[in-house]
Amino acid sequence: MIDTKGRSLELFYIDGHPDGMITAELFNWTGHVFVTPRTRLTEALQREEAGYAGVYLLLGEKEGQDFAYIGEAEDLGVRLKQHAAASDKDWWETAVLVSASANRLNKAHVKYLESRLIVMAREIGHTPLHNGNSPKPPGLTEADIAKMEAFLASLMVVLPAIRVDMFIQRSRPAGSSRPVPVFEESGQDEDAGDGENTQAVRFILNKPTRDLTAKAIFRNGEFIVEAGSHARSEWMNEQAIHSGSYKPLQDELVRSGVLRPDGTHMVFTKDYAFRSPTAAAAIVFGHSVSGPAAWKLESNPDISFRDWQARQLDAVTEKDASE
Repeated sequence: MIDTKGRSLELFYIDGHPDGMITAELFNWTGHVFVTPRTRLTEALQREEAGYAGVYLLLGEKEGQDFAYIGEAEDLGVRLKQHAAASDKDWWETAVLVSASANRLNKAHVKYLESRLIVMAREIGHTPLHNGNSPKPPGLTEADIAKMEAFLASLMVVLPAIRVDMFIQRSRPAGSSRPVPVFEESGQDEDAGDGENTQAVRFILNKPTRDLTAKAIFRNGEFIVEAGSHARSEWMNEQAIHSGSYKPLQDELVRSGVLRPDGTHMVFTKDYAFRSPTAAAAIVFGHSVSGPAAWKLESNPDISFRDWQARQLDAVTEKDASE
């Protein structure tokens, strides 16, 4: 069952612009998230929450790809000063400090959070970590474990809002995203009576000259390429892989095991939720392409995703006009 309850998130831009220092808090959550660029570290460490116990993320790039470090401290400010002076951590550009109001987290709490975040990041595999071995979680009571897991669940809502997506799980077990039956023309699944938005439509992408076939399902706002789909093994040279290329995403999918070599091409080992049809098509073709035009209805290849979506929008407009 998908949790469809809304959450209220407050972002405060301390500097007045989104690239400066930011605080983020959820309504009815004791957690507090503070983001600071490394260039504003002097001002950031003067804030009260910088002296709290908590966990932190150091984010940046190394050798052209995203990189991160996850740590914990009883005094976040002291630990960040140490990292700023360390010669092996020149790569980080942003720090995310996670604490609790009134400094309610203790040493055992933050060690537990650190351990869980490292395990989660490595399981998802979006972003390589600078961390060495994964620390074992401390011995907490059953009640404290439940509290920290609830704390983590709320933190996972906040982090994507501040553009930290390393904990978003986009890969799924093979077949897990495949509802049966699916009605391509209406877009409605027979299970729609369960209260969830189960709109589901199947699409297909073919490139006979490269022996590539990929299948995807569009459901609940996600464009999910299904396990068993093909993808081109090499990336076409797009002006030496310009900044808008999806090549880094292909590298990530290979590194995390979502894509693996299979003869002359690669194959998806898991279902994977892309951010858009365009991103999905680019990974399949190995170069930039218009996804809405490339993906076709599996039941009617004459209709593209763009055509299908236009029909859905027209239907909404007609419904509004009749009311």
